[in-house]
Amino acid sequence: MSTTCTLTGCKALLGESATLSEGLVDIVISGTKIARISAAGTRPAEGEVIDASNRLVVPGMVNGHHHSHENFHKGRYDNLPLELWMNFVRPLKPLPVTPRQVYLRTMISAMEALRTGATTIVDDLNVSPRLDPALVEAAYQAYEDVGIRAYVGITLFDKPFFRGVPFVDEELPADLLAELDSTSSTSAEEILGFARSLATKHHPDSNRVAYIAAPSAPQRCTEPFLLAVRAMADELRVPLMIHVQETRMQVITGYEFYGSTMIEYLDRIGFLKAGTTVIHGVWVTPAELDILGRAGVTVQHNPCSNFKLGSGLMPMRAMLDAGVNISLGSDGCGSIEGVDMLRVLYNTALAQKLRGDDHTRWIGAREAWRAATLGGAQGLGREDLGAIDVGRTADLALYRLDDIAFTPLNNPINQLVYAQTGRGLDSVFVDGRQVMRGGQLTQVDEAALIAEIQEAHSELEPHITLSENTVGRLREAYTRIYERCKAMDIPDATIQARFP
Repeated sequence: MSTTCTLTGCKALLGESATLSEGLVDIVISGTKIARISAAGTRPAEGEVIDASNRLVVPGMVNGHHHSHENFHKGRYDNLPLELWMNFVRPLKPLPVTPRQVYLRTMISAMEALRTGATTIVDDLNVSPRLDPALVEAAYQAYEDVGIRAYVGITLFDKPFFRGVPFVDEELPADLLAELDSTSSTSAEEILGFARSLATKHHPDSNRVAYIAAPSAPQRCTEPFLLAVRAMADELRVPLMIHVQETRMQVITGYEFYGSTMIEYLDRIGFLKAGTTVIHGVWVTPAELDILGRAGVTVQHNPCSNFKLGSGLMPMRAMLDAGVNISLGSDGCGSIEGVDMLRVLYNTALAQKLRGDDHTRWIGAREAWRAATLGGAQGLGREDLGAIDVGRTADLALYRLDDIAFTPLNNPINQLVYAQTGRGLDSVFVDGRQVMRGGQLTQVDEAALIAEIQEAHSELEPHITLSENTVGRLREAYTRIYERCKAMDIPDATIQARFP
């Protein structure tokens, strides 16, 4: 049912330049779109009148990368690099979750995303080793119910997860290696078939909660499988995301597996093209940045998780100079404790100032904001998102201008990036529907869900602990592999991502 409302008497960041409106404006939302922007009070309001006085209206942010299957692992890990941490959130045996528990698990980040001004979240949902369609549909339903825009991809790979690092045949005990290799898993053909069905049923052209192709990483996929996923995404016209070169060890892995870096390998096989998001891209060379820029891909920057796992700081200015689109994301709650996009903004604009002595080329608040809005929209092929303009989709966040972060108001973007904590977020619209009003979510009973989430976690916590103990069997071998890779050289041209 199409509805119309008018936000009256607000300030707003308008257009792709996110320019503060001259004076107060009224914004008319008709159905899912922004129908009119006019000086406040100069034209009659249409439909429901929503008093937006003393509010700053901004485009909703795009959280371009997240893993909802990690949400029950929040707060359990610290001071572990990615390669020694990753098996804890992708255990040898899957947790015995029910569809309801998956629904609740997904709600943890779905609700927090809205509460921090994100109107879109991209979820890379692990379903290995055995696919259960009911669990996937439960995650989709959670996003439907809370009212957020979501792109949900099931993690696709056809090699055992543990074989995504080098030297396993040399470092793992033979009996453990044989046990891991014999693990029963869903066939590549079956999981690709299911992915196709998701892309058809939840296509982005007609669904707020939509499908995105999500091959996990080059090192976890055979070349034929990678190319099959690429062909599916191209045929069905859906965006695609893949983890690439998050850590120094993954540069080593590329040379061990392909005789080159993974970016060079993906370029060589024709995988990189527009509509592709490279997740992380922390350890790269200038030549690889030229490849990414020429291919028209997006690089997904996840500063909070990259810092927490010690992966490093990606070279954002160099990427922008190479013509690479940058999007921002939180990553999963197993590596970083929340999906707070305001913290992502804050860390992006601050940490990138550690690169280079020329302060005129530092990344600032405005570039971080653009990456969190227009950059995220571009990565998903969504020209209708990321800015406030007539004709664009009404994904909006309204902040109270009497919040201390905006008091006094000098520069709204600087203060949004460096001072706002989410405390001042008053209302959120997604697809023209108000999903938060007066600081309260409107589509779900948040308090009841939180209570049920706590109960579900209590039921699952012993299983999580048991799975962590089981993963401990890999710890010594993985530590040896990690230390072995740390002692190996990488190309001198690699842009330094960690600092001694």
